[in-house]
Amino acid sequence: MARRDYYEILGVSRSCTERELKVAYRRLAKKYHPDANPDDPQAEEKFKEINEAYEVLRDPQKRAAYDRYGHAAFANGGAGAGGRGPFADGGFGPDFAQTMSDIFEEMFGDFMGGGPGRRQRASRGADLRTSMEITLEEAFSGKTVELKVRRASVCEACGGSGASGETTARTCPTCGGVGAVRATSGFFTVERTCPTCHGEGRVIADPCRVCGGSGRVEREHTLEVKIPAGVEDGTRIRLAGEGEAGVRGGPPGDLYIFLSVKPHEFFQRDGADLFCRVPISMVTAALGGEIEVPTIEGDKATLEIPAGTQTGKQFRLKGLGMPMMNSGRRGDMHVQVTVETPVNLTARQKELLREFERESKNNSPQTEGFFARARKFWESLGD
Repeated sequence: MARRDYYEILGVSRSCTERELKVAYRRLAKKYHPDANPDDPQAEEKFKEINEAYEVLRDPQKRAAYDRYGHAAFANGGAGAGGRGPFADGGFGPDFAQTMSDIFEEMFGDFMGGGPGRRQRASRGADLRTSMEITLEEAFSGKTVELKVRRASVCEACGGSGASGETTARTCPTCGGVGAVRATSGFFTVERTCPTCHGEGRVIADPCRVCGGSGRVEREHTLEVKIPAGVEDGTRIRLAGEGEAGVRGGPPGDLYIFLSVKPHEFFQRDGADLFCRVPISMVTAALGGEIEVPTIEGDKATLEIPAGTQTGKQFRLKGLGMPMMNSGRRGDMHVQVTVETPVNLTARQKELLREFERESKNNSPQTEGFFARARKFWESLGD
C-alpha cells in the first residue's frame, strides 16, 4: 500500500519555510490529538502520521533525503531509521517527547512567564501609589512640596547582591541558574520551581545580615514634588524611577501621586471655570449698583448689578477662572446672584414696605403674570 506524501499530510507546499511547517504541524497536532478526540479511533493514527511527517521535514538533512528519494530514503535502516528514525517501528521516535516539549513551550511559554532562564533575569521594581490633598488656591498657583515615602531600596551593605562580605551569589547547582527543573513523563516535560533556589537561579551561602539576602531594605525617602498650576481633582503625577528598587539589578519602579482638591468656601470648579454664588439685597437688585466679589487670587473684582436683577441671574468675569495647564490661558469666573428677602424688620420698615406695595403697579410682572394664568386655570375648572 502506497504511503502518503509527507507534504500532503501536513498540507504544505514542498517549498514551505520552517515557520510554515511548524504552524501547520501545530494546527493539525491540536486537531487530531487523541486526548481531544477520545471517541474517534482514527484520531491516534492520524496523529502518528502527522508526527511522522513533521519529524522528517523539520530536520534539514532528513528533509533533503526525503525530497530526493522519497520514503525509500528511510527504508531498510537508511537515514533516520533505527534509534532516531521517524517511526521506523510504526510508533513514536525517542525524540518525540522533546519535540512536543519544544512546541508546548513555544505555544505557552510567554503565557506562563517565558522559557528557560527567565527567573535569572533582572526584574523591574514595583510601582508605588500615594495620595495628596491640596487646596483650590494651591491648584491655582501650583507649588513644590516635600513628600516622605517608604520604599524598598538597594541594600547599601551588599550593593544589592544579597551576599555578606566578600562572598557572592553562585549559580544554583540544581537548576543551573534557570530557576526551574524539568522532569519528562511520557510524551510531556513538566517544569516546576527549583526547590534549592526557589526560582531565583542562584544561591547565597552567606546572606547579607542587613537585608537577609534579599538585596533590598525598606527606607524612608524625602522627595520634592512639583505640582503644576491648573491641576484638577484626580490628577495623577508620575515620578519615574521613584518606586521600589528592582530585583537583581533591575530598574526601579515609578511613584504615582493622585491629587485631590479640597472643597472651597466660595468656589465650585468645572474644568477651568469657577462658579460663585453671591447674595444681594432686595434694594440692590431693584435699584442696581456695584458689589465686590472675591477672586481665586485673593483679590476683589467689581461687579455691576443692573436695576431689576432677578435671583439666578448669572454674570461672567472673563479670565478670572483657573489656569489651563500648558496653555498660558485661564478660564472664566461665573457669579450667580440670589436676591435676599429682608428679615428682622422694624415697624417703620414694615410700614414703608406696605406703602411701597400700595404704590406698586406693574413692578412685579412675573408675579402678576403667574397669578393671572392661575386665575384663568381655576376659572376653567369651574366651568
